[in-house]
Amino acid sequence: MARLTFTWRALLAVIIAVSTAQCAAMVRPTSPPTAVPLSSWWEPPDRLADRDLFHGPWGAAHAPDPAAQYTFVRPKSGGFNPGVIVRDALGREWHVKQPRPSHGDEGPSEVVLSRVLSALGYHQPPVYYLPSFTMRDKSGVHTERGGRFRLDEPSMKDMGEWSWQQNPFVGQRPYQGLLVILLMFNSSDLKNSNNTVYQVTRGGRTVDWYVVRDLGDALGRTGRFAPQRNNLEIFSRTRFITGVDDGFAEFGDYRGLHGELLHRRITPADVAWASALIGGLSERQWEDAFRAGGYPPNVARRFISILRSRVTEAQRIGTTGVVISR
Repeated sequence: MARLTFTWRALLAVIIAVSTAQCAAMVRPTSPPTAVPLSSWWEPPDRLADRDLFHGPWGAAHAPDPAAQYTFVRPKSGGFNPGVIVRDALGREWHVKQPRPSHGDEGPSEVVLSRVLSALGYHQPPVYYLPSFTMRDKSGVHTERGGRFRLDEPSMKDMGEWSWQQNPFVGQRPYQGLLVILLMFNSSDLKNSNNTVYQVTRGGRTVDWYVVRDLGDALGRTGRFAPQRNNLEIFSRTRFITGVDDGFAEFGDYRGLHGELLHRRITPADVAWASALIGGLSERQWEDAFRAGGYPPNVARRFISILRSRVTEAQRIGTTGVVISR
């Protein structure tokens, strides 16, 4: 039996190695830097200190009504967590990501990370969190466990996914900086199926947005097959940057997909840029982001303390190029 187990483990290791090699695409830009406007990826956050991280960039008017009755449309397909698509009294459709038993709840961490990214200038769809909601289906009216509510916003047309490895912004500072910020949160979601290009129409003008969405696999421990999501104690035991080697930051605790995006690609200058950007958030804004995700204040404070210490760590690395041991 022991020999059989070893054989299966060895076979699995070979399969994983081959699959990884086949899936690791060359990381390169698909066009000259001026061909696609940087604003499709990131826009410098005007008046960052005034940005609302509780209601988010879409505001309270786009939020789901916690007192409303929602009508079941169909089950949500795809993704790790289960969920449903529902319609509210205004005719708006919502994609609700609900907790999966015995696994970390992705909804709260997704809303927090979405709030932070949007405040920093990265485009995000309208997402909110409700701890519970009332739903009508063929069995009647009942209370459902809540989760992340993402609005099917008519002004945003889904044009398909984009690739982390090959897109117009590879190597540009806001691209590098986004990777650094995602790693601050221990995001394991560096996979192309979470990326969407939207055509967004506002005020008679249509532009493209390159959006990272479905961000809930964060605030825990990264992993390819069994990441830990939204787990304070596990998150507190992980490291952010583990070294600087030959002019590149090392993220030795990262165990998620597509390490080729990180290995010998992120410089201390990239880290400095990202830390200066996220370092502009105030304590109140951090608290509002976690409040938007439904976190109890005591839990939010501990997460915020860890994240702010990572921002400080990143600022030191960006200045000195040396990891400050913790």
